[in-house]
Amino acid sequence: NIKYEINKMADVRDILELDRPPTPEITKEAIIGPEKVKKKPLTTKVSKRPEGMHREVFALLYTDNKDAPPLFPTNTSQGYKQLKAKLGMRRVRPWRWMPFTNPARSDGAIFHHWKRTTDETKEYPFAKFNKQVPVPTYTDADYLQHLQNDSWTRQETDHLFDLCRRFDLRFIVIRDRWDRSRFPDRTVEDLKERYYDVCGILTKLKDGASHDTKVYVFDADHERRRKEHERKHYEKTTTFIEEEQTLINELKKIEARKKEREKKQQDLQKLITAIRPRADPNVKDCFQIVETAGIKFPDFKGSGVTLRSQRMKLPASVGQKKSKAIEQLLQELNIELNPMPTEEICANFNELRSDMVLLYELKSALATCEFDLQTLRHQYEALNPGKAFPGQQLTPPDDAVMRN
Repeated sequence: NIKYEINKMADVRDILELDRPPTPEITKEAIIGPEKVKKKPLTTKVSKRPEGMHREVFALLYTDNKDAPPLFPTNTSQGYKQLKAKLGMRRVRPWRWMPFTNPARSDGAIFHHWKRTTDETKEYPFAKFNKQVPVPTYTDADYLQHLQNDSWTRQETDHLFDLCRRFDLRFIVIRDRWDRSRFPDRTVEDLKERYYDVCGILTKLKDGASHDTKVYVFDADHERRRKEHERKHYEKTTTFIEEEQTLINELKKIEARKKEREKKQQDLQKLITAIRPRADPNVKDCFQIVETAGIKFPDFKGSGVTLRSQRMKLPASVGQKKSKAIEQLLQELNIELNPMPTEEICANFNELRSDMVLLYELKSALATCEFDLQTLRHQYEALNPGKAFPGQQLTPPDDAVMRN
């Protein structure tokens, strides 16, 4: 027994007090060796074909090895692995630390940078970005004949154009560098206006009377108003902004009431045309017949068996306000709200309530007209104090007359 022999040798070494290394534990792995762990092949989880998807469509999502589809189309036929590096056999072009000058500078300053020896004779590449604004020039004869101005002297104009050339039409800088010891102080708008006026005159003189000549005109007054508006807008306080928002909301309410009055005026015109039997014969032809006045009760003919009382039911289009007004008028006239639904009573009761709705709408329209008339009267008195308002005020008719 191997285990017995190993233990026996261990006992002998203990008796002789000999040092020994620690005895390893006898296991199956120590005798036979470690078992080889079988690696499971990496497999991609293939989802189940969704219900309703055709087999051919589902097969397009995977390859024959059931690999998952790529995130984006790939092409393995070309790539850096198949390409060989193309190394040139020519010698490397040498670089050298050398001086250079910038043609855009007029002071002749010398700078240094790294540059290829083959490019030593080339001009500094960034000099081409130095773009100069073409400021026009004028002669003494041009100024005496065309450019004289009562507000500007010749010395001021020369000083202005000199600053425009030096600072590339940066008028904020030009005004800052303006010589106030020799000339009166000028605003940016004054400087721009004088410069562009001179440029426009010189352009016309150069191109003659050609219609294709485009002359830029600077509106100094508009620019001043714009800056003043921007300054006021910037200096607005929180209180002022809240008041402005309140006025805007009031304006929206006024516009909404105006639209509502216009709609009521249109309804009034329809109501007037609806009262054609009561209209005067001389003006009856001036109105058109409108069929939508009053109440349109539903017609139950040919709809099967119905109760006659359903004919007296107010339609939903009447509205709650009109229904309350009808109920109040019926109570004032001591008429039952739900009378016996005979054939004659149904017809007369529906016609009566239709007239009541027409009366209610006429009263509302009359109130709107009186309000508009009162508003116009106040506006007329405010614009023409001391003058009488033309025409007479309309007085509402008596309710009893309207009921008759």
